[in-house]
Amino acid sequence: METYDALLASVSAAPGTGRTILDPATGEPVGEAPVHSLEYLEAAVSAAQEAQPAWAALGHSERSAALLKAADAVERSAEELAQLLSREQGKPLNGPNARFEVGACVAWLRATANLPLEPETIVDDGQTRAELHYKPIGVVAAIGPWNWPMMIAIWQIAPALRMGNAVVVKPSGNTPLSVLALATVLNEELPEGILSVVSCGREVGARLTDHPAIGKIMFTGSTAAGRAIIKSSADTIKRLTLELGGNDAGIVLPDADPKAIAEDIFWGAFLNTGQTCAALKRLYVHDDIYDAVCEELTAVAAAMPMGNGLDEDNVLGPLQNKAQYDVVAGLVEAAKASGARVLLGGNPEPDQPGYFYPTTLVADIDNDNPLVAEEQFGPALPIIRYSTIDEAVEKANGLDVGLGASVWSSDVSAARGVASRIQAGTVWINRHGAVDPRIPFGGAKQSGYGLEFGVEGLKALGVPQVING
Repeated sequence: METYDALLASVSAAPGTGRTILDPATGEPVGEAPVHSLEYLEAAVSAAQEAQPAWAALGHSERSAALLKAADAVERSAEELAQLLSREQGKPLNGPNARFEVGACVAWLRATANLPLEPETIVDDGQTRAELHYKPIGVVAAIGPWNWPMMIAIWQIAPALRMGNAVVVKPSGNTPLSVLALATVLNEELPEGILSVVSCGREVGARLTDHPAIGKIMFTGSTAAGRAIIKSSADTIKRLTLELGGNDAGIVLPDADPKAIAEDIFWGAFLNTGQTCAALKRLYVHDDIYDAVCEELTAVAAAMPMGNGLDEDNVLGPLQNKAQYDVVAGLVEAAKASGARVLLGGNPEPDQPGYFYPTTLVADIDNDNPLVAEEQFGPALPIIRYSTIDEAVEKANGLDVGLGASVWSSDVSAARGVASRIQAGTVWINRHGAVDPRIPFGGAKQSGYGLEFGVEGLKALGVPQVING
């Protein structure tokens, strides 16, 4: 696509036939998203079934070459994709936001294409030889969220295609245009039928989770929705990878340098205006440096501009939708009513257009306060005191979720010791939320199961087969 208008037109519904998508920063229309029918979904699944065998037969090297060409296509349309993403999702163009997300799509496609995956020799003792291979599953359903709609779609699409599967994508109803546009660009370089997007309501989308032709579901979203998918997929015994809700803890050890870690803590918590599953959502700070951390973090947060994503100066944007705005506002009000101390924010402008909630830091808050115990998924961070490492670890492990966590310290060895005690799928040292296409990622407890990324992520998109003899 040569222009933003051409890209948007290529994925928009005919006037009067779709659903109007509004910019969460202004309330103005972005475009008309198609509302696909059950018949459309069935046609997409049938096309995927028909195209998948030939795609699988190409082998890893040719599929990887196609993914590299698809990455080039995304790179050619990067600015147009970022503009659409900013308008529809709300995230600013600059900072770790819209342009960053599109760039991550390119990087993930290339990294996934280049991951090695060879048959594994399990036993070879002169009498028995057993090799482990991975075969394509068939058709994969990829169900994505609204917070990182393009990037998470690629997290699902890239390994599924690399492993020889066809993919049917169901994007969030809040951000369908971004995913439709991304798929349109990818399909410039992919064979017909192996990648399609169904922009639909919940009832039509539910058909993917029990469709007999779907062999695997990849889902990123809430724990409640994950439970529903598990139930609806049970009769057809589908493979599942579920990346569900998190309420990530960060523990700041007493030897940490508050000034040195403040900006990294800020972005760990407020990346994408806090709308990230693996964002830092509860910060536990030792008594010895509690006040200093609060002071340094407040100074960093106060300097970060928030506003319309198309303004090149902004690095924080609105909440993507009214429902999420209400969640954040309600949790902060409950914290204020409990007597917690607001260091910054907590005072949204009632007449401001868009779903802007100010960057908010809340100190001296009880660990069982709803702002701590529930996932806020927005620009509000509670900061909780602790006195002993055992206390901090107990509090960090006290919830039924465990996607990510972090430990902050000047002593990496000590930090690793604490990290090993935390119940989470990933624990970062002196950073938070830094995902890498080479490194497996997945949740513990009710944050889901299955691994994404790296060679383990590729294996999760295949059927293991042992050749014995």
